[in-house]
Amino acid sequence: MREIKTDTIIDAIRKMCIEANCIIPDEVIALLKKSLEIEETSIGKEIIQQILENNRIAREQMVPICQDTGTAVVFVELGHEVVISGGFLYDAINEGIRRGYKDGYLRKSIVSDPLNRKNTNDNTPAAIHLEMVPGDKVKITLLPKGGGSENMGALKMLPPSAGLEGVKLFVIEAIQKAGANPCPPIIVGVGIGGNFDGVTLLSKKAHLRPAGRPHPEPFYAGLEQELLKEINNTGIGPQGLGGRCTALAVHIEYGPCHITALPVAVNINCHAARVREVIL
Repeated sequence: MREIKTDTIIDAIRKMCIEANCIIPDEVIALLKKSLEIEETSIGKEIIQQILENNRIAREQMVPICQDTGTAVVFVELGHEVVISGGFLYDAINEGIRRGYKDGYLRKSIVSDPLNRKNTNDNTPAAIHLEMVPGDKVKITLLPKGGGSENMGALKMLPPSAGLEGVKLFVIEAIQKAGANPCPPIIVGVGIGGNFDGVTLLSKKAHLRPAGRPHPEPFYAGLEQELLKEINNTGIGPQGLGGRCTALAVHIEYGPCHITALPVAVNINCHAARVREVIL
């Protein structure tokens, strides 16, 4: 068995919080630059150039890319040969979030009760997804998820008879309904299969893949490209002001499901597609 101390986890997550909110992954920057070649409207090009300039300033000055520094969504792959010592894993994760958001001067956006709306004042608790995996490593991925894009998520329990066309129709309708709200150009996570709760997790996990990397299975990689083309044909455009670049990428994740159902979920990420990963 391999021992990993909670202090190590706290320090790693603290650093990830600050870096994720100030430095956009290179893959996203590359997609934004590529979108300049595709965008046909002058206002759309100007918006994308402003986004790129904003990202440059954020990276160089280590200041947040966006005022909404999000819900801290944390995915943990815990090796079965790992022992966490020094405290409870979830407490360590939340302490790392607490320190990162304080030290990075990041906005605290979490309320403890959805109706009474009292802010926790430290952006905890995180949304934690824990998975046991083989090995002696711990992989932690942080996805700070902004509220504007998260609010545009959609779920539908389709009948199997809806088939592929029903899935595509629902995804496009969800993007059209979202319009300018998620600050396009966006990255679209699509979950297919699972069950009512599992399909939404699939759509969220789709954002963990490096932006623009196609699905490893040719069928789903083709479907991603088809949906991307159709989304960009909606004309919503950058910041919803019209144009060709509504989305930078579509990522699909799928899972087994019951014979009576065809669950589909859409989870949208804005152009500030923040993610950080560490392996301990």
